[in-house]
Amino acid sequence: MTNKRTTIYDLAKAMNLSASYISKALNNHPSVREEIREKVRAKANELNYSHNSYAANLRRGSSKTIGVIVPYIRRSFFAKAIAGIEEVCTNNGYGVIICQSQDSFERECHAIKTLIRQNVDAIFISVAAETHTSEHLLPVIQNGIKIIQFDRTIENFNCAKVMNDNEQMAYDATMHLISQGYKKIAYLGGTQYLAIYQLRKKGYLKALEESGLPKFDEFICDNTQKPEATIEATKKLLTSDNIPDAFVTVSDEQATHVLLTALEMGFKVPEEIGIIGFGNDETTLITRPTLSSVDQKSFEHGRKVAELYFEIAEKEKEEGSNINTTEIISADVIARGSSKRR
Repeated sequence: MTNKRTTIYDLAKAMNLSASYISKALNNHPSVREEIREKVRAKANELNYSHNSYAANLRRGSSKTIGVIVPYIRRSFFAKAIAGIEEVCTNNGYGVIICQSQDSFERECHAIKTLIRQNVDAIFISVAAETHTSEHLLPVIQNGIKIIQFDRTIENFNCAKVMNDNEQMAYDATMHLISQGYKKIAYLGGTQYLAIYQLRKKGYLKALEESGLPKFDEFICDNTQKPEATIEATKKLLTSDNIPDAFVTVSDEQATHVLLTALEMGFKVPEEIGIIGFGNDETTLITRPTLSSVDQKSFEHGRKVAELYFEIAEKEKEEGSNINTTEIISADVIARGSSKRR
């Protein structure tokens, strides 16, 4: 037998009152005496009635729901960022719907359409690796939904953004390797469609130039986010006539695959090969040696995204105009066993 969910009409019938009066009682309307409110709440508990706050919020012009789209929920950076978003949203009485694109542009478009249909108040998005246009974001704005990009962003789309200083982070990561005596440093990057990877490569190259170290074109490997691409690029470099003595990668997942590949090939880390990643995932502490990484402060990153939404919503309510701002989250190089030689 299927259990039927108790509705406000069932509650009204049980108490011989109108559904509108019951609704007022449940929402603590001043026209309903406290004595009646208590009786309605008691009967609601008895019948296992759950107040449909979603419908009530929609009547007030807000669903009090935020949509979040990330490439992969399983990645530590995004998991922690989502935790930060949820904490702030919960404290403000908002719910969160989480979608993942799996770095697919098609899946990202589907997620956006789904969240628009769900009448979310805002969408927080870190775009997929395949995304190199902002046209699919336009319906979000056209439907009156606020959008905030974080971490991976599309530069030419005018909206609020939260990100790290990606050029500075890669510069600092490369300079750390240089400070440890590494002189032939390779770079394993991501798709050049996204500014995040363009800026990290720029920071890497800047560090080499300022330090007077050579830039070898064959050491720069873009589009190597996927494990198989990372492993292939690492093997190719470590079997070439010009072998690098260190690797800057754009994720801890990449750094882990570089480490495992180098060790399998008989190289000593950090004595012969230095490695640094991005994200400061928990996995960086369980490898041997432990992995150096750039701490992007992902939980703080997520908190700032949600805090920015509520700050903007309040200001726009007061000023009556759109506010598009960019917040930069600081980052730190965490030096560990994979790169510390001194």
